[in-house]
Amino acid sequence: MYNGKCTISARLRRDRFRLCAYRSANNNYTLSIIHYQLIKRVDIIKKIKAAVLCGVLLLTGCGHKTDEPVIAPASAAGPASTSNKSSSITSAPPNSSQKPRSSSSSVSSYSPTAANVISPLCKADALYCVEDGELLYGENSDVTIAPASLTKLITASTALKYLDPDEVCTVGTELALVQPDSSLCLISEGQQLTLYDLVAGMLLPSGNDAAYSVAVNTARKVSSSQLTDEQAVTYFVDLMNSLAQEIGMKSSHFANPEGWDNDGHYTTAADLARLGSYALSVPVIRELVSTPKYNTQFISGEFIEWTNGNKLIHPESDYYCKYAVGMKTGMTDNAGCALVAAFEYNGKTYVTSTVGCTDDRERYGTTLSLFNRVCPGVYTEDSETSSE
Repeated sequence: MYNGKCTISARLRRDRFRLCAYRSANNNYTLSIIHYQLIKRVDIIKKIKAAVLCGVLLLTGCGHKTDEPVIAPASAAGPASTSNKSSSITSAPPNSSQKPRSSSSSVSSYSPTAANVISPLCKADALYCVEDGELLYGENSDVTIAPASLTKLITASTALKYLDPDEVCTVGTELALVQPDSSLCLISEGQQLTLYDLVAGMLLPSGNDAAYSVAVNTARKVSSSQLTDEQAVTYFVDLMNSLAQEIGMKSSHFANPEGWDNDGHYTTAADLARLGSYALSVPVIRELVSTPKYNTQFISGEFIEWTNGNKLIHPESDYYCKYAVGMKTGMTDNAGCALVAAFEYNGKTYVTSTVGCTDDRERYGTTLSLFNRVCPGVYTEDSETSSE
């Protein structure tokens, strides 16, 4: 799609429709409409306006040189679903100070931008044996990709490296850093809960709100300083990158704790498999990622239930696999549908990573096909799973 010398993209405001014009190698122009995660109907007037804008850009000769692969500008969708069906909160006892979270949090100056990864929506995957420390298979496994919410595995690993899971954390104004349309676990400012609970809210329903609270609470406790929210996030991200290097993620760099698409936020499928292997060595993470549903009461009194977004561990799911022991889903514009999964079979543990999928069927199908390489018969093209 990006073989021409010039690419120009006009983004329609609230929908996920792109109208693009391309200049080919022989300077001929082609105008096309790209449907990208369409979530709202686009009326004809908006299409016409976008077409006029593209025409003006073409006439003026503006564009993006394609000396490197081109990424059409986009506003990333938050990792995982934003409907919050996987989170439910029960009112706290009468003496609780629970506060409702505003649905329109203002974003501070700490504002990530679209990722400049080498291959947006690149289909990449990897299969890794934990015990042997060996990458068994990979397709585009060393290509730079966006990690989406798979980032939360390194976020959780970093926090638990420095703090005890029973450490008491307070949710604060860092919630203002959460991007619009993010997936949430529905924590609120002023609530108090253990780090264990906070990590659960980050890993199971993929709460971006929990990711920022984990980052800020950890940074302030480790630094023993009253850092601002932005300073605390920067401090914590440095800890994330240090740990990534320690565990062999040599082709990765992180810019935020939740996985929002960003220029400096990238990894590879091979590195994600290594991350999954390390995360399984952390008892709290290994326990939580294998938990289908989690119920708890916060220290401040609120009751909550979270559902794990990984369909591999839900017996009622079409993608259920009895060998699966958990891990993490993710989704952004640049990462597509992504998944790091772990399986136990014949005394060994295998970690798979896949990114760049278009939907759940491809995401879970690719994952099970990878595991099928070491456990023949677990998945066939004609049926979703056959793990019996």
